[in-house]
Amino acid sequence: AVVMSVQNSIVCNSIYKFGTEIQREQFLKPLASGKIIGAFALTEPDAGSDPVRQSTAAVKDGDNYIINGEKRFITSGKNAQTIIVTAKTDESKMHKGISAFIVQKGTPGLIVGNIEDKMGLRASDTTDLIFENCRVPKENLLGKEGDGFKIAMTGLDSGRIGIAAQSIGVAQAALDAAVKYAKKRKQFGQPISKFQGLRWIIADMATELEAARQLMFFAASLKDRGEKYTTQASMAKLFASEMVNRLTAKALQIHGGYGFIKDYPVERFYRDARVFTIYEGTSEIQRIVISNNILKDNRSPR
Repeated sequence: AVVMSVQNSIVCNSIYKFGTEIQREQFLKPLASGKIIGAFALTEPDAGSDPVRQSTAAVKDGDNYIINGEKRFITSGKNAQTIIVTAKTDESKMHKGISAFIVQKGTPGLIVGNIEDKMGLRASDTTDLIFENCRVPKENLLGKEGDGFKIAMTGLDSGRIGIAAQSIGVAQAALDAAVKYAKKRKQFGQPISKFQGLRWIIADMATELEAARQLMFFAASLKDRGEKYTTQASMAKLFASEMVNRLTAKALQIHGGYGFIKDYPVERFYRDARVFTIYEGTSEIQRIVISNNILKDNRSPR
């Protein structure tokens, strides 16, 4: 799911919105068809929540740009054939001096790091990407010079709906597993699903899950209608990602000791859920985005 979210919500969306007709034909069609895998390289060792401070730079050299720098925690970094990379083209302009480039796998100077040994989401590869005098043709500039930060933020808005959907999927699986286990596990001569305390936990889990689902659907519907959805995307991502951490913990608790061993899937759900409050903008960043937009408009986001 995380691979598809990055591919569709960020990579495809960015090329669709900001790419030229030639770029759409060359890159978007094979990406959208699933023939190739895409990646998005924004985060750096010293620039995570503050991407404006990134140090990766691109210098114009005739008909090319030469990129130098390092990107960190790149989903599909090992397997991606097409990578959107942000880099500074004008240090003096802060966020308006960041540009975006389409870099192909195998380009000289692009070095793929080792796959990280992660706590969860182990089915997707996560690597560093190092650029050492990586020469990219000027035709691979996405948008105009200085559009990189806008492209990244637009992609993250879309991606945050995807993270909310991922969170809901894991939470639904955790709830289903908890219900199945509660119906068959017996204590004190009856299924534990008969105990009122557990039934209330299940009720709260289902209610939180459905609330997250509706937040996600609302943000997605705004995007589909071409309306502003930044605030709602952050709301959906914030609530759903924190919800799934609560639900997977409750599902594990319902399983008791069995939830702590790998014979049951809830331990995996618990591990997978942890990153949802971190990547594509931490919970703290989502609260900043939401509050800034509400206070700027001086009204409710609806």
